[in-house]
Amino acid sequence: MTSAARAPRSLVWAGAVVFVLAVGLVLLMVVRPSAASPSGGGSAGVSAGAPAEGSADVGFARDMSVHHQQAVEMAFIVRDRTDDEDVRRLAYDIINTQANQRGMMLGWLDAWDMPKSADGPPMEWMGHPATATDGALMPGMATDTQLDELRTAEGRAVEVLFLRLMTVHHRAGADMARAAAASASTPEIRDLAGGMARAQESEIALMADMLEARGAKP
Repeated sequence: MTSAARAPRSLVWAGAVVFVLAVGLVLLMVVRPSAASPSGGGSAGVSAGAPAEGSADVGFARDMSVHHQQAVEMAFIVRDRTDDEDVRRLAYDIINTQANQRGMMLGWLDAWDMPKSADGPPMEWMGHPATATDGALMPGMATDTQLDELRTAEGRAVEVLFLRLMTVHHRAGADMARAAAASASTPEIRDLAGGMARAQESEIALMADMLEARGAKP
């Protein structure tokens, strides 16, 4: 890797700082009102108005956190395996945006006094529970075999594989986000999910152009 390619690592550190600050701000905004509750108990006050177990809000926050975690992982892999600035720029955007959103969702689960994982399968809240296949826990997620291929590919091959995998990942993520935006009870989940669906659809179009520029199809 050239020094020019290593230089943008500072952007990732900056993104990490933004992520930590965002989680702190989310917790502060959500937890602060509980101090004024009649009970005087912090977590009890938050939980009293929190969405229930099995709700779209809780299910989406859990499932999309896992979905985002893999997207960030794939973005880190391709960032270190190509010098192409367009692909690396997209990877930085995914790392920073999705790590930030994941921190927000985990913060809300904490504020709602909900565990980060459920006993049942993912996507039960959508009415069609997901079944894991070769490590892919939900639709759109890359399998263990595909991740291994991504870790060993280089140059144009890793760029095309990443763009194809992330396109599939985004399509499923956008579907989940639209479902949450339509059925969630809390404004924070409705707003986040709606914006997430629009952003991922925009990136899908961008990745289609990037694949075409490399003589490949989605």
